[in-house]
Amino acid sequence: MFHVILYQPEIPPNTGNVMRLCANTGASLHLIEPLGFELNDRRLRRAGLDYREWVGVRVHASMQSCQHVIGNARLFTLSTKSQSIYSDQRFQPGDAFLFGPETRGLPADLRESVPREQRLRLPMRPNNRSLNLANAVAVVVYEAWRQHGFR
Repeated sequence: MFHVILYQPEIPPNTGNVMRLCANTGASLHLIEPLGFELNDRRLRRAGLDYREWVGVRVHASMQSCQHVIGNARLFTLSTKSQSIYSDQRFQPGDAFLFGPETRGLPADLRESVPREQRLRLPMRPNNRSLNLANAVAVVVYEAWRQHGFR
C-alpha cells in the first residue's frame, strides 16, 4: 500500500523496528545504501523479530535506483527542516515516505527534490532536535493508513 524508504540508515534496531512496522501495516520497505550495518546484524534481527520474512525489503544502491522501482509513486520527504505538517496532507495508496539517517537527516538536495507541499515534518516542542526514526516512521505510516480506513 505505501512505501517506506530509509536513506542510509545507521542504527540496526531502528531498521528492525521499521521492518516490523511495515510487516504489520502492509507497507514495503526500501533501504538506500550505504547501510550502517549488515542485514544479518543480530540487533536488527532482534528488533525485527521474525518479521523480515513477512515484509518486502529491497536494498538499493542509490535513490535513483529506488525511484525506478517505486515508479510514479508520490514521494514525500520527512525532515525537521520542512514546514508542512504531515497530518495536513491527504495521502494516497502507493505514496512513498523518505526518511534520512538518524545522525544527520536527509541531505538538502534530496529534501528539496520534491515539491514544497511534499516536504513534511512532525510537530515537536521548540528547541528539540528530532524524534526517533522508527517512531517517526510509525506516526506517518499510521496516519496514511488511518486515512484509508486501515484497509
